[in-house]
Amino acid sequence: MRDQLNSDLFDPRTEMVPDFSRGASSSDGDFGFAFNDSNFSDRLLRIEIMGGPPQCRPDGEGCTSIADWARHRKRRREDIKKETVLDLSLCPEEQMLNDIQPDMDDGVGFENQDEEPVAMVEEIQSGDEDANSNESSWSMDCSTVLRVKTLHISSPILAAKSPFFYKLFSNGMRESEQRHVTLRINASEEAALMELLNFMYSNNLSVTTAPELLDVLMAADKFEVASCMRYCSRLLRNLPMTPESALLYLDLPSSVLMAEAVQPLTDAAKQYLAARYKDITKYQEEVMALPLAGIEAILSGDDLQIASEDAVYDFVLKWARAQYPKLEERREVLGSRLARFIRFPYMTCRKLKKVLTSNDFDHEVSSKLVLEALFFKAEAPHRQRSLAAEESASLNRRFIERAYKYRPVKVVEFELPRQQCVVYLDLKREECANLFPSGRVYSQAFHLGGQGFFLSAHCNMDQQSSFHCFGLFLGMQEKGSVSFAVDYEFAARSKPTEEFVSKYKGNYTFTGGKAVGYRNLFAIPWTSFMAEDSLYFINGILHLRAELTIRH
Repeated sequence: MRDQLNSDLFDPRTEMVPDFSRGASSSDGDFGFAFNDSNFSDRLLRIEIMGGPPQCRPDGEGCTSIADWARHRKRRREDIKKETVLDLSLCPEEQMLNDIQPDMDDGVGFENQDEEPVAMVEEIQSGDEDANSNESSWSMDCSTVLRVKTLHISSPILAAKSPFFYKLFSNGMRESEQRHVTLRINASEEAALMELLNFMYSNNLSVTTAPELLDVLMAADKFEVASCMRYCSRLLRNLPMTPESALLYLDLPSSVLMAEAVQPLTDAAKQYLAARYKDITKYQEEVMALPLAGIEAILSGDDLQIASEDAVYDFVLKWARAQYPKLEERREVLGSRLARFIRFPYMTCRKLKKVLTSNDFDHEVSSKLVLEALFFKAEAPHRQRSLAAEESASLNRRFIERAYKYRPVKVVEFELPRQQCVVYLDLKREECANLFPSGRVYSQAFHLGGQGFFLSAHCNMDQQSSFHCFGLFLGMQEKGSVSFAVDYEFAARSKPTEEFVSKYKGNYTFTGGKAVGYRNLFAIPWTSFMAEDSLYFINGILHLRAELTIRH
């Protein structure tokens, strides 16, 4: 402690680096009174506003909605290529910063192609060389300076909020000691820059609309003002979300600083899209037109209302084929972007076989995905729950079960001595509670002897219609004249042994679309079945088993 107290704070070997990661807070202090006030300033900031084509206005100017902002920004990037301004200033009393950067369109959504503003260190020439060189440099500058703004600034305040300004004022060069700094910007950035500079003093913005806030967000990203980026992100999150705004937020520039500062905003956008389009079939046309970022957001949700993971796989292939007709592009998108959102461990084995033979996936990728899925299916239930718990906090949720309309089943098949299958269906207590008073839940299809079957759990009235009870039924999918004779047995795990106990046996000759079962499987009222001391819920799970055997 003594050494720390005796150390020289002004020792040139001691580097004092501000913490730029902090967001704006009440403890930061409000220095708004000092903005553009010579009494509290140590430098002059000269802002040269450069002219350009008439359509080079701020993205937020004249925009009444987020959709207008997106359309204008996209159109401006497609139609305008900013002139590259040669940054040559040889005035010894002034440093020139050229913030006009080439804006080349590479066809990627709203990707920010603006380079970071860079402080230029100039070699000082002497005599006539200096004058001639200075004159020629300005003649090469074909852009027009529309106007010049001069502001009184405090270098400590700006440096504390921005690594860009911190490096500018502390680079150890002669320029860092000069009072005049010139910043050259495009006219489209003027309003946003003024808002940003004011924020760096006051921790507040005067703009409130989404288009204006996005303009400030872009300026804050360029000049590395993380606290302002977080502030804009928070204000944008508080505005009503729409599909257009959510997709735009997911397409914002992806620099490291931006990704960190705007993470809560992009998370909110993903959650909005996942909630809005959780029933894919209801918005099928709208969803099919969404870009890749929107599809990823939807598929990341656990509450996707879809029949099964097989249906998720079919939808992803349909979307990918429509959006990427070229096979190589489609394989790249599926393998590197979308495969991780398909929960292959919850697909049926029949569909996994089709994945292996699909031409849409690279064979090496599909083999790895299917192998991982099969290993998961082979794990004991407690191990599966452990794997799902490990992934619940990660972005990769391939082992986590969605809220499927058709519940997943485990199937063990036998060919000899008779064709037989044993089907396991687990239902959570909450799922069963949601069945009251007349609901039903279906299992995914399983197959025996080439025929598709399913289980369905019901909350229904008993045979005498005197009380509600839990029923279990077995149905055959295919409709038509095919008849199929089957012996079946229903069982459930029961306390205290927690072993499967047979509850109902029967035989039935199925024809397509028919079902058979027992209306009161446990021979008790619904209230007793759902009670806290129920014999049939083990750690909140109802374990059901159905054995099917083909009769000859």
